[in-house]
Amino acid sequence: MSERLPAPAEPVFWDIRALDKELRRVFDVCQGCRRCFNLCESFPVMFQRIDEEDGDVDRLSQQDLDRVTALCMNCNVCGFVMCPYTPPHQFEIDFPRLMIRAKAVTAKRRGLSWRDRLLSETDLLGKLNSRLAPLVNWFSRTRPVRIVMEWVLNIHRDRRLPPYVVTTFPQLFLSRRQAKQTGVPAQAAGKVALFSSCLVNYSYAEVGRAAVDVLEHNGVQVELPVQQCCGMPSMSVGDVNGAVEKARANVAALLPWIDRGYRIVTPMPSCSLMLKKEYPFLLGTPDAQRVADQTSDLCEYLMQLHKDGRLRTDFVKPGGTIAYHLPCHLRDQKLGYKSRDLMALIPGTTVQVMEWCSGHDGTWSMQKEYFPLSLKIGKKVFDQVAEAQPDLVVSDCSLAGNQITQATGKTVGHPIEVLRRAYGIKG
Repeated sequence: MSERLPAPAEPVFWDIRALDKELRRVFDVCQGCRRCFNLCESFPVMFQRIDEEDGDVDRLSQQDLDRVTALCMNCNVCGFVMCPYTPPHQFEIDFPRLMIRAKAVTAKRRGLSWRDRLLSETDLLGKLNSRLAPLVNWFSRTRPVRIVMEWVLNIHRDRRLPPYVVTTFPQLFLSRRQAKQTGVPAQAAGKVALFSSCLVNYSYAEVGRAAVDVLEHNGVQVELPVQQCCGMPSMSVGDVNGAVEKARANVAALLPWIDRGYRIVTPMPSCSLMLKKEYPFLLGTPDAQRVADQTSDLCEYLMQLHKDGRLRTDFVKPGGTIAYHLPCHLRDQKLGYKSRDLMALIPGTTVQVMEWCSGHDGTWSMQKEYFPLSLKIGKKVFDQVAEAQPDLVVSDCSLAGNQITQATGKTVGHPIEVLRRAYGIKG
């Protein structure tokens, strides 16, 4: 591990002076490049303050450093997607992880707010709210309640919140398995352990059901391992230790499935990013690397089946004109355009790709102070949707879809739902 990219297990990761030195070093490199000037507000604010100090990063105050960190959405686009100075370049810039480190050190120094702790416990919130889903969903649309939520939780009163489902995806999966008794024969096309995600489990269960339908249609055996939230919500608010705990639990739960020949597959980009890239960083263990090596994004997995000649193409319904939003956390994985290419296999389908950030990025855009800014960041995507006038709007990230719906009023689906419909699979 490079001295400039310490892991949470290393004491230097938490050293305030070392962090301050690294922030100023990276900011100095960034001001000489400025390639990321239009990605989010962190960079314009940084560059403006540096210019006001005549290019001297050492004159930036702690408040300046904290402001840049707070404006980071953790979309990761500025990292290995845009930055020309990432390892193995000698400058060794990893801006996204530097921001995570800065948030973690700040949280340790000042303490993590109870609001951030609560909102990052997505499994707990999901289990509680899904039991009262109709009531919770109604309250989330009621103006007086939202005003109180804004005051208590700092969630902007106009932020569209993901709905909770009455029947969670794990419940759907169990009832399906009980009805069928057995899954698809393991000797068919493959074996998948589905890391469904807390978003699918409690808010977008239809995405999980579509994933199982499509995989089984292609002769893949699907199992649902015991799992926790991937840890992205915890890491994003600076609770790195909480993310480490979740990573350890998930690695321990997933390893037995890998040992039995299963591939870990997830339909949510943030989860695949965590399992592939962040678990080895957070834990630094061979087991974490094994999980990373055996993890695929859902559409990545299906396109591998296609490459191997094992994906069925017996489509019965056209996809039409699709405006497809490529999530930032898929771009960070450098997978290319797997979801686009998968949908393009459907006859009578045209896919227009939108690569700009939607501006949602977890709980960041929920906050009262950042919600308007999140809509500003996502405006290019919203304008593209309006201009395209597509039959369908699609994104692998359901939170990005929620943001697009917020701004355009368009219902946003997942690529796997497009495939399910094209196959003519009925629920």
